[in-house]
Order: sequence, then structure tokens, then C-alpha cells
Amino acid sequence: MVVRHRLTTAKVVDAALELVDEHGVEALTLAAVAARTGVATPSLYKHIASLGELKGHVGLRVTEEMTARFTQAVVGRSGDDAVRALMHAYRAYVREHPKRYLAAPMDPLHDELQREAGLKFMELILATLRSYGLEGSDAIHATRRLRVIVHGFASIESSGGFGLPEGLDDTYDQLVRMYLDDLRGQS
Repeated sequence: MVVRHRLTTAKVVDAALELVDEHGVEALTLAAVAARTGVATPSLYKHIASLGELKGHVGLRVTEEMTARFTQAVVGRSGDDAVRALMHAYRAYVREHPKRYLAAPMDPLHDELQREAGLKFMELILATLRSYGLEGSDAIHATRRLRVIVHGFASIESSGGFGLPEGLDDTYDQLVRMYLDDLRGQS
């Protein structure tokens, strides 16, 4: 439980993330966050204006967290090595935080609160792909393909949707190789 005194917006978001990690985004309510922080619900309004704003801050934190983790994974790498590291870090994040991941906005670029973080996330992917010589719409399409592969696989995996006995790591490695082959074929 967050200490009642010195409650800040960051601590409110921390409590919200704990709640999301434990029970999912659908359990995120102002009353639940207030209970977790040891305050009455109206006290939260000193730090956030509404449940919608709180969800926005939670999504922002998740996007920033993913960007920081993925940046760390690709630093000092380039080409196939960087893309592979990015895709594996992305999958690992979803596996580690499946409920939190669902709190991230799918289209942060069209939300004023999320836009800057979304641009940093997109720039990270574009920078990771830069060594393939992709520009303009080709780079955007490659970014989308990467997101679709990782999001699709990791989302199905984290929800228990792969029930057959073949190894998931093998399947994922095949997808990464297919994506890398595609990138090399475009450059």
C-alpha cells in the first residue's frame, strides 16, 4: 500500500499499475486506487481529474517503460542483431507484464497526453530499422509489420492461446527470421 501522506500523481499511477498487474485493466477504478493508496476517493482528484485521465497516465507510463527497456536492448547493436534484440525484448515485456501491456494505447500518436511517448517509441523502432536503408512509407510499413508480429504472437501467447506441443520459442524465432529475411529483401 502506498503511504497516505505525500501522495503524488506518480504514486497514484504506481498504485494503478499494481492494480492492473494483479487484476487487469478492467479492475482499474478510482475507488480501487484510493483503497490501495489509503485515501478517500475524492482525495485522488488533487492528483488526477478522472478515471480517463488516470488510464491515460497508466498508458503513458507503460509506453515510456517499454521504450526505455527496448532502447536498452538495442543500444550498441545494429542490423539483424538490433532487430532481433528489439523483438525479443518486446515479447519478454509482454510475457512479464501481460495485463500491464494491455493498458498501453494502440495508437498513442492521436492522443495529446500520449503523443510524445508514442513518437519516441516509433523513433526507436525506425532507428533500429535504419541500417536496412528503408525510408518514408517503406520504413512505416516495416514498423507496422514488426509491431503486428510481436503484438500478435505475444498477445496470443500471454492469453494461453497456443496449446499445441511444439516449442513457442521455435515458432517465435521462425517469425523473427522471416521478418529479417523480408527486411534484407527490401534493402
